[in-house]
Amino acid sequence: MKLGRTERVKTPVEPVTLKILVAGGFGVGKTTLVGAVSEIRPLRTEELLTEAGRPVDDTSGVEGKHTTTVAMDFGRITLREDLVLYLFGTPGQERFWFMWDELSEGALGAVVLADTRRLEDCFAAVDYFERRSIPFVVGVNCFEGAARYPATAVRQALDLDHGVPVVLCDARDRESVKEVLIGVVQHAMAAAATRRQKVTT
Repeated sequence: MKLGRTERVKTPVEPVTLKILVAGGFGVGKTTLVGAVSEIRPLRTEELLTEAGRPVDDTSGVEGKHTTTVAMDFGRITLREDLVLYLFGTPGQERFWFMWDELSEGALGAVVLADTRRLEDCFAAVDYFERRSIPFVVGVNCFEGAARYPATAVRQALDLDHGVPVVLCDARDRESVKEVLIGVVQHAMAAAATRRQKVTT
């Protein structure tokens, strides 16, 4: 069949792929977040918690948790035809932090997931991304039964720079997670524009 003059063959779009990390303390919901939004079956590297690990695994506040991520979680989400996000969930326990350097290579930005019941558990992730100048947003995972605090209170408690976005979210809800990821992309783009402006002035 011949194409008319006004018809055009649609050229396939080669999507831009962006890498985003999902970090935070043990049991904060990183695996849940990646699973909630990924359009593919997430790759998970979870192992059962054991008695041998009990002295080093602080499960207070997450007593119902029986597994832990030992390497990473991986998922993918297409935001637009020309924009695909790869999500890498980092391990939350200190003994697996050596993986973070490898996972953060080439990352556009990060989500630091926080639980207001154990807010101190995300200090290490905040410090990690600040020291490496990787743009990040803090996503406060609103667990059932946990006290709700305004974003300003969380910002103050974590001693965040004014420009770091703080958003309330539900790591189980796809639309809520998508809003967090869009926030990461926007924040990272704004940070890159600021850096370019400083170079040219």
